[in-house]
Amino acid sequence: MIKKAVVLLSGGLDSATCLAMARQQGFACHCLSFDYGQRHRAELAAAATVAHALGATEHRVLDLGLAQFGGSALTDASIAVPTAGVKPGIPVTYVPARNTVMLSLALAWAEVLEARDIFVGVNAVDYSGYPDCRPEYIAAFEHLANLATKAGVEGSAFSVHAPLIQLTKAQIVAAGSALGVDYGLTVSCYQADDAGRACGICDSCRLRREGFAAAGLADPTRYAG
Repeated sequence: MIKKAVVLLSGGLDSATCLAMARQQGFACHCLSFDYGQRHRAELAAAATVAHALGATEHRVLDLGLAQFGGSALTDASIAVPTAGVKPGIPVTYVPARNTVMLSLALAWAEVLEARDIFVGVNAVDYSGYPDCRPEYIAAFEHLANLATKAGVEGSAFSVHAPLIQLTKAQIVAAGSALGVDYGLTVSCYQADDAGRACGICDSCRLRREGFAAAGLADPTRYAG
């Protein structure tokens, strides 16, 4: 029997690599994306394309509406996306509790599917200071998952996989390229245009470009202008 997994898929470089790794491990991947009120929908279109290209079993998009709360440059148009370079500390692009909310919904779907594996493409090396991208956080959520669910309480434990968490962006790019990921299909930019073209100057764009350069691979990103 093929094992099922729920894979969080944003449409960006990291989550596409994470999906490719889950597929390489033989999982039937049920991909979950979120329309949470982010600045653009281009990444959701990219997620659908990536899910199909990498052979996902299915792909669903859920409405979250986190823009009703705001509090982040990604969900509140009055807060500018930083473009002066990656700075220390937690940036304004942090979306309050986003990974906790998304992982909780992934957990709910996994329990319904009788899947016991959840994949998420968080990274603690080349990341922009997000507290919910750390190994301690992933370990804590996995512990919660097995306390808070019928399956976990009855002894059918969940595993939360974060295969990119200790990799540099260059290592992620190299690993995904080896697995056949077409990064030209992905959108990582915080403020991509409607066609999915990247700004080239936000934190995410800078980290992505540096990753391709350090890996010695051509950058297939489509940039605006």
